[in-house]
Amino acid sequence: MPTSLPVSARHRLLQFCRQLLERIWGDVLVEQALRAMPPEDGQIALLATGKAAAAMATGAWRVLGERIAAARVITRDGHCQGLTAETGFPCFTAGHPLPDARSLRAGAQVADWLAALEDDWQLLVLTSGGSSALLEKLPPAVSPGDLRRLNSWLLASGLDIHGVNRIRQSVSCIKGGGLLACVPPAVPVTHLIMSDVPGNDPAIVGSGLFSVPGPAAGPLPPLPGWIRAMQDAARTCRDFSEELRRQPRRLRQQIIASNALACRQLAELAGDAGLEAHLHATLLSGDAAQQGRTLAAYLREQAGPGLHIWGGETTVVLPRRPGRGGRNQHLALAAAQVLAGCQGITLLALGTDGSDGASEDAGAIVDGGSLWRGEAEGLEAGVALRQADSGRFLEAAGDLISTGVTGVNVMDLAVALVEPRP
Repeated sequence: MPTSLPVSARHRLLQFCRQLLERIWGDVLVEQALRAMPPEDGQIALLATGKAAAAMATGAWRVLGERIAAARVITRDGHCQGLTAETGFPCFTAGHPLPDARSLRAGAQVADWLAALEDDWQLLVLTSGGSSALLEKLPPAVSPGDLRRLNSWLLASGLDIHGVNRIRQSVSCIKGGGLLACVPPAVPVTHLIMSDVPGNDPAIVGSGLFSVPGPAAGPLPPLPGWIRAMQDAARTCRDFSEELRRQPRRLRQQIIASNALACRQLAELAGDAGLEAHLHATLLSGDAAQQGRTLAAYLREQAGPGLHIWGGETTVVLPRRPGRGGRNQHLALAAAQVLAGCQGITLLALGTDGSDGASEDAGAIVDGGSLWRGEAEGLEAGVALRQADSGRFLEAAGDLISTGVTGVNVMDLAVALVEPRP
């Protein structure tokens, strides 16, 4: 739609986000990367994992075609649709955000498949966020029930993704470089990564299936005894770091997408539409509700007209029986409390992968009337936040966003349109 036509602030924000996702869709970015950095000659085995795996695999097929002689695409339920039928690649689904029996099968089968590659093959790995839950291989003393208990604890812990994935690595036989160790030393590996973590560390994205982590940035909080027991059990299968030091693999890695890229692209879209773009360097992190209130107070009291853009990923400490929603909805509802009655400010909080927490909603878009609309349906924002039930309030207010599968996973965005004050 031409930007000269009068459109609502909500429509403009949603339009910007649609245009952004088209620019950074997984197939587009993989295709660009492979044309700039083509694999060596020879037949190729392809492994694509994570929420954007299907889209990324499609991009690889467009460049490499029949050179891809074997492929494994592993993603969450409902995300295979991004894999075009023309590729012929098999697509497997597994549990997310909680790993399941399929995750364990996928981890074991992929490890065996990689180990069987002949020396004249090469491996193309496409990794996006979500891989941590989708592939796993456990030491014999750790049960599938232990794994689900661990991941449920992590999701409710309030830890950031660095802490969460460090703990996941410590109980796994394939994370933290374990899958790389399965690859025969003579096989060259090209690893393209869509980052969903701050800092874009390959050892953190997907818990580093092909990357050995460096020294930890800081200590973890005290862990329950049952988690420490899982870590002790995993030491029996985590001797691959020394093997990789003795025989390093032929590995090329490249980050092809990140939250910073998404924010810059949004700023470009705003400029193309004649809006002033305010690209905020502060990374969203920490408690989602507090961040929502902080952003809303800034927008209400200090922000100039234009499109304000933040990226990052917040956290929510879940109550014993959480309701509906995710961190973006939580942030948006807290912001709506501060924006209540304010004219000319609209805020969108979005999970770029099209999901938010355990819900299928991508996030929410709120304004000065959101609180009134939800309360008119008999709900209380404060209660919804305490119960981690922001999705129910925002649904009643008509503020939820549903994008479906996006083929992208680069953390979260908070985007606000501030109209000129009278």
